[in-house]
Amino acid sequence: QVQLVESGGGSVQAGGSLRLSCAASGRTFSFYDMGWFRQTPGKEREFVGSIRWSGGTTFYADSVKGRFTISSDFAKNTIFLHMNSLKPEDTAVYYCALASSAGSGYKFWGQGTQVTVSS
Repeated sequence: QVQLVESGGGSVQAGGSLRLSCAASGRTFSFYDMGWFRQTPGKEREFVGSIRWSGGTTFYADSVKGRFTISSDFAKNTIFLHMNSLKPEDTAVYYCALASSAGSGYKFWGQGTQVTVSS
């Protein structure tokens, strides 16, 4: 199995910045894509962004485009979520996830890390 561990969450004032990390360990057949999601109590998990393992192409939700950036250290099986210009509505538990192939979906998930943005 693959284990995903997020870190870097915390509390920040609106307009501030945070960087989240997600480290993958264990074994799997392949790494196709790793993504970031977030969830607020009472709401479904929301896609934030993702990065393809091969090529590094990134995708972002419209709500964070221009403010959040995903980067990676593929040699260390780690991705990062750089969050700038944070807003109170960004408050959520942030999760990273792994898709092993193009058609597999995100089958492996981390435990989540809390991000709280105050006004």
